This record gives sequence, structure tokens and C-alpha cells, in this order.
Amino acid sequence: MKTAVILLSMGGPAFLAGVRPFLFNLFKDPAIMRLPFFIRIPLAFYIARKREKKATDNYKKLGGCSPLLENTMAQAKALEAALSKYGVFRCFIGMRYAAPFIEETMEAVKNYAPDRLVFLPLYPQFSTTTTESSLQEARKEAKRQGLKEGLEIIAFHKEAGFIETMARNTDAVFTEAKQHGTPKLIFTAHGLPLSIVAAGDPYPQQCEETVAAICALMEKEKTQDAVLAYQSRVGRSAWLSPATKDEVTRAAQEKRPVVLVPIVFVCEHVETLVELAQDYALRGLKAGAPFVGVVPTVGTAPRFIEGLAALIVKNIKKTRK
Repeated sequence: MKTAVILLSMGGPAFLAGVRPFLFNLFKDPAIMRLPFFIRIPLAFYIARKREKKATDNYKKLGGCSPLLENTMAQAKALEAALSKYGVFRCFIGMRYAAPFIEETMEAVKNYAPDRLVFLPLYPQFSTTTTESSLQEARKEAKRQGLKEGLEIIAFHKEAGFIETMARNTDAVFTEAKQHGTPKLIFTAHGLPLSIVAAGDPYPQQCEETVAAICALMEKEKTQDAVLAYQSRVGRSAWLSPATKDEVTRAAQEKRPVVLVPIVFVCEHVETLVELAQDYALRGLKAGAPFVGVVPTVGTAPRFIEGLAALIVKNIKKTRK
């Protein structure tokens, strides 16, 4: 039996000329901008044009493109190898806002002619703005291609391989930071408007559960005053707080080394490599922190990949009962 595993993510521009189309695709998504179509589309165009320069400058720092696709391809290859011991699996990548778009990916899946589909959004915590948006698009395209309904893995925010890898990575950076004083652990997640949280989105609760699970595997003295904060705010509306940048400044003013732990990203991209490792790190150093370190994402760490493989197989077995 052949199984197609479709890894879903947001994507990123493959070249600088693709920055504005990427931003437009992002902000026109009704899961992101919850406004009527006739308002959302022109507003998305305006925001994309307004944010293009800053975003382009960030991607220039990364060599002119987002590394997200390349990193996701490495994860797909590793996951496919890990799944091979369980049967015939092939991993595909479908991006929400940039190529390879979910639409073209599902065409490739149809040509593969699988007996079973598994949708795996690469967002550890569930949110209607990320996980559900990608799944809705994947369902629509699968139906359009005449494919069977797919098995959906909607969250893995407490999956053991993910948590253990994050705890190990955090310990390593904490040890380095400790040479400069008593480190401040700042767990950081992408922010979300409070209006979406009020509508019932479970994302902040699952972020808290991820932090609790990581802390449970670390020595208590390292996590006793750890904080969960949120980054990447857009617009003037109220968002989840506290803001990561404010927590960095606060710790820096106390002359404490800072350890930033990104808990909602599974591979490196502009928000970890630029926003955290460059912008927030510089903010902390200028404010007086003797050290600012960013914990690496899980990437292709064997324990994480093996955990995902086991999670997929476990869910497949459940559907057979």
C-alpha cells in the first residue's frame, strides 16, 4: 500500500522579486485577514506594497531568498527515510503562499496514485491561521483531483521527539549563556491577534503546553523565571503579549544573558535567522545584555524526525480500527 505524506507549510519567496507576491498571498488569506473579500484584497495589496522593502531587506540578509523550502525539503527527505521501515511512503511538500503551491503538489500526488493520504502541517501548535488554513486548501485540492480524504495530523506540540530535541537544544545554548551570568529564558512564538484568540483559537494554550513540556525536561533552576512571549506583530490591533522584544530589553537592562527559544518553528527561516538572531539579538546587546543566543529549531534532528514518523504510523493504525 502506497502512502503519500504531504508536508504543509507557509513557504517563502525563492527570489527577491517574489517578496511582494508572497506577502500579497499571505495577507489575502481569509484566515489571516478576516474581512470581506472586497476589503481584504485591496488591503492585502496595500500591505504587501508597504511591507515589501523591509521584507526584501531581510531576505537580502539571507542571500536573496527564503531558506524555508530548502530546509523543508531536507525534512521531507529525512522523514521519508524514517518511514521506509514502516512501508511504502513518499513525502511531498505543499506551500500555502509560495511555490510549490498546494495546488501543484496535489497534482503530483495524484500522479503518484497513492492508496492513502496523510496531511502533516509543519506547525507544532494548531491555529486556524496556519494549520487550518493549510488543511482547508489541501482538502479542496485533494477533492478537485479526485483523491481520497486524507488523514490529518493537526498538532504535535507535545510530541516527545519534538520536546526532547527542543529541551536538548535549549540546554546547549543555556550552558553557553551561563558563562556570562544567570541566563533569562525567553520562549518565543509567533504572535496572534486577540480577536482570533477570543474566537476560540487554541494556539496560545498549546504554546503554553509546549513550554511546560520543555521545562519539565530541564533543571528547575534554569526555568524558574522563564517567560513565554510573542513576536512578529503586524498592524495596530491588540495581539498576544508580552512582546518578545520587550522581554529581551527587560532582561538586557538587568545585564542578564538572554536565551531565545523559538517553539513554533521547526526549521530555520527569516523569523529565526533575521528577526531573532539579528534584530532582537542586537536589541539585547545594545540594551546591556552580555550575551544573546537563539536556540536552533529541530530541523532534521533524528529524534524529531523519528517522532514524526511514529506519530504518522500511530494515526494510521488508529484509522484501521
